[in-house]
Amino acid sequence: MNLKLSLTASKFLLLSTFLLTASFSQAQRSANLTADQYINLYKDAAIQNMYESRIPASITLAQGMLESGNGNSQLAKKANNHFGIKCHSDWKGKSVRMDDDKKNECFRKYDKVLDSYRDHADFLSNRERYSILFSLEITDYKGWAKGLKKAGYATSPTYANKLIDIIERYKLFKYDSNSGGTGTGGKILAGRIADITKINKIKAIIVLDGETKLSLATAVDKKVKQIEKYNELGTGDELYVGQVIYLQNKRSKATKGNDIHTVQIGETMYDIAQQYGIKYTKLLKRNNMWYASEINPGDVVYLRKNKPTY
Repeated sequence: MNLKLSLTASKFLLLSTFLLTASFSQAQRSANLTADQYINLYKDAAIQNMYESRIPASITLAQGMLESGNGNSQLAKKANNHFGIKCHSDWKGKSVRMDDDKKNECFRKYDKVLDSYRDHADFLSNRERYSILFSLEITDYKGWAKGLKKAGYATSPTYANKLIDIIERYKLFKYDSNSGGTGTGGKILAGRIADITKINKIKAIIVLDGETKLSLATAVDKKVKQIEKYNELGTGDELYVGQVIYLQNKRSKATKGNDIHTVQIGETMYDIAQQYGIKYTKLLKRNNMWYASEINPGDVVYLRKNKPTY
């Protein structure tokens, strides 16, 4: 079973945001970084990726150190690219040309180092060849290192051993604990799993006081992007106490017996969609409505069949 990371993640990340921004600017001005300096500058970004995407912080740091030469490579300085990620056909952003396995190859270019760290997490999360790695324990850095090599992240036959050597030499594995290496000894939130219920045959959970998308996703072993997708939430949408959050895709209609809903004071179509476990867009379509349509108390919303047209 995957390690559940603690709720201290959200507080930790908020406290570190300002320090990260300042540190990245300092790193860009520095002529040469040592390994220890690199770790101090970017460990928070690696930990953030661990909380959000379940990639071990030790792996992220070790790859950054190895691929960028502790942030001193030409690619790192010229393009803020710390992971040697090439353009590939799906890249729409900026790029630079440099020699690697072949001459004049296309590499991704970022405005900030933090963008490189975020893209690294997305790169691993969204490619099928790396998907098996996410079934490993968050503390299994050796499994991750070997898996990255096997999946073809790098061509060097000693790539996995190099990552493991860096992790063990600098004790980067300490950042893979559920407390994020902060020394707080946070608890594994297996208890939150027990709060999962089912609505419309879909796994769901009720938001508690102080929970965020990040802390809730961590507690139930999901990614923030999954929580947003399942609940049709935007990146800027915050959770509120008592909100129903689904942990699987919602359905296109309600369960049998829930044919219609009478609108109550203050309700929105999104509220109704969440109450019955129906996809918001499907509910709108079923009732011949669109995003800007208004509803009033007493209106009838159809949950299973399309609204009759007269």
